[in-house]
Amino acid sequence: MKGGAVALVTGSGRGLGRRIAEKLSAMGAAVAIHDIDELAPAQYGEARNLSDVAAAIAGERPAIGVTGDITDEAAVARMVGEVETALGPISILVNCAGGDIGAAGGKPNPNGALDVSMADMRAVMDRNFLGTVLMCRAVVPGMMTRQRGSVINFGSLNGQMGVSPEVVYACAKAAILHYTRCLALEARAHGVRVNAVSPGPAMSARFLATRTTDPRMQVEGPSLDRYATPDEIADAVAFLAGEQSRFVSGQVLRIDGGLTLFPG
Repeated sequence: MKGGAVALVTGSGRGLGRRIAEKLSAMGAAVAIHDIDELAPAQYGEARNLSDVAAAIAGERPAIGVTGDITDEAAVARMVGEVETALGPISILVNCAGGDIGAAGGKPNPNGALDVSMADMRAVMDRNFLGTVLMCRAVVPGMMTRQRGSVINFGSLNGQMGVSPEVVYACAKAAILHYTRCLALEARAHGVRVNAVSPGPAMSARFLATRTTDPRMQVEGPSLDRYATPDEIADAVAFLAGEQSRFVSGQVLRIDGGLTLFPG
């Protein structure tokens, strides 16, 4: 990774985001660890608070914690300002925060194409699509001015096929994937790369705590017929953030062990 890299990873106080932040720190980036509030990492028992996570991730270069709601434009601007004041200009943006979480918290219920409530629809779209857009709008113009930067957005396999339930989540992720392509087109002349990852089921703490899972799918081995590990997701993101992918932009990388085998 180029010297002086500064990464902001949303949703990195816990789960997949934390593993991505750890990976980027190990590669030599200064990292901003984000969550919606200081105590959010404790929700599934992953850490006491965000400050502890940042202290644990700091390596040869610093890591700091920043809190705020990615659906709030003013909060996004504040967070980006805090990161760039403390660490320098952001050169890597990973938009990991999101989830199928409704207006009252937890999964929307009902959660189908015709019966999901409008409040839940707006909450899920805001948390995923709008949050990604606001983060990009706050960070990418500076990258374009400096003619350097890599953005990795988080889609989902659900965003590439018809699913039910989780319909709005799937639609939000589909919107993120297409926004990624559109932004990549606008940014390419300025030396900024914009890509997305589209993970299948992965063994984050939230994933394991919020649904019934198959223990056989949690066993690592030669078979790819299993859940992904957080490391496997983080390795793919690190590839897109680093110099090995310097001529890759506007692409969606599916990380699902071959679960989905179709073009596009």
